[in-house]
Amino acid sequence: MGAIVSIKHLRRSALLLTVLALGVVTLGAYVRLSNAGLACPDWPGCYGQLTVPRAESLAADDPRLLQRPLEPAKAWKEMVHRYLAATLGLGILGIAAVAVHRRGLGGARLPLALVLLVVFQGLLGMWTVTLLVKPAVVTLHLLGGLATTALLWWLALREGGDRGYHPAPDWLRSWVWLALGVVVVQIALGGWTSTNYAALGCTEFPTCLGGRYLPPADYREAFVLWRGTGTNYEFGILDAEARTAIHLVHRIGALVSLAVLGGLALALLARPALRGPGLLLGLLLLAQIGLGIANVVGGLPLVTAVAHNGNAALLVLTLLAALHRLRSAYKSTFS
Repeated sequence: MGAIVSIKHLRRSALLLTVLALGVVTLGAYVRLSNAGLACPDWPGCYGQLTVPRAESLAADDPRLLQRPLEPAKAWKEMVHRYLAATLGLGILGIAAVAVHRRGLGGARLPLALVLLVVFQGLLGMWTVTLLVKPAVVTLHLLGGLATTALLWWLALREGGDRGYHPAPDWLRSWVWLALGVVVVQIALGGWTSTNYAALGCTEFPTCLGGRYLPPADYREAFVLWRGTGTNYEFGILDAEARTAIHLVHRIGALVSLAVLGGLALALLARPALRGPGLLLGLLLLAQIGLGIANVVGGLPLVTAVAHNGNAALLVLTLLAALHRLRSAYKSTFS
């Protein structure tokens, strides 16, 4: 990675790693949604090997085979995800080394924070397997991947210099921060919905079930964050009413997101210098709503479900780009 992360090309390296991080997040969604998250029952290898083994190479009495039969197609999905995540980690480590060499420890706080974050992400990836896709852990893993992508993007924007800054009132910057917070909460709700297999807790739109907007729902059971260890959470353990509750809360979050982000997109479009981010934000918002509806009415097609995850990450990156343009009055905290 040394040639990639030369001092001269630090920004380009950050951009490249942002694309890789976005791919890792999207691929992680694909692995989860195609029920391949436990295809390798150990970590970091697969049935004790660094690649997916051949079935005939495993002992017939291997306890891992008794726990979960080898499914090579699913196992390769999981291992490719791990290989790309490891590559991303090495790239972040390389960027941090260059930043420390160029600026010293005090000037490389953001790259060093990324190193700590990616180490934590590795632990979450391990716990995802060892704790049998526990919803709280998998949701944190999703948010950690999103945070890694966002911070790499912010690093790339920062390394691009001060060009493109535009004066703006404080209320507009505050609105962007609010929108960013709303999107992150909504992504967390989406992760909780997915990891509890509640995406089809409602099977109709705009109604939920049986032509009702608010069918019976168990909100108390829906948001119990920790249920102990030793339970296999693959395919979910909640009953129908708890899954419906999760889905309904995610729908409410979608309405809040539509109002906050839609209004922000219009406010950005009203300013000539910010029409680009405003237009992109509006298009991504409409796409996200459309994909969410398609997931419900189409019975959660894999393509639209994965796109729903990836598009959510693009919303975060767009908001960060808008925030960067509005930061004319102050410098980054991580300078």
